Amino acid sequence: MAPTSTPEGIRILYDGECPACSAYVRLVRLREAAGKVELVDLRTAPDEVAKLKAKGLDVNEGFVVEVGEKQFHGADAVHAMTMLSSPSGLINRINFAIFRSPTAARLLYPALKAGRNALLAVLGRSKIAV
Repeated sequence: MAPTSTPEGIRILYDGECPACSAYVRLVRLREAAGKVELVDLRTAPDEVAKLKAKGLDVNEGFVVEVGEKQFHGADAVHAMTMLSSPSGLINRINFAIFRSPTAARLLYPALKAGRNALLAVLGRSKIAV
């Protein structure tokens, strides 16, 4: 089921020290399509990391998108962001073509995660402390 915008808005909890993660959340045009979007850098929000860990979500295995009371993690978060984003712009059209399918998101997400981990290693940055 595709997520929909809610009066509570959308929260994206991500790794703010990962250049690829930061660029992705900036480039996907959620505000145009979904309204209020709160970006939460998990590097500066250890309480949020603890809450997610208590729910069984590993923030080093994927970012989290919250739409109202629903949480999407990893590949499901990429798919949710795709379905919530505006179709305008080249990046969003490419993103939609690739990740509109939950199956495609699940198949491709491990490569995205490996790229994030490699990028962090090259930059000498650690994973988020959990």
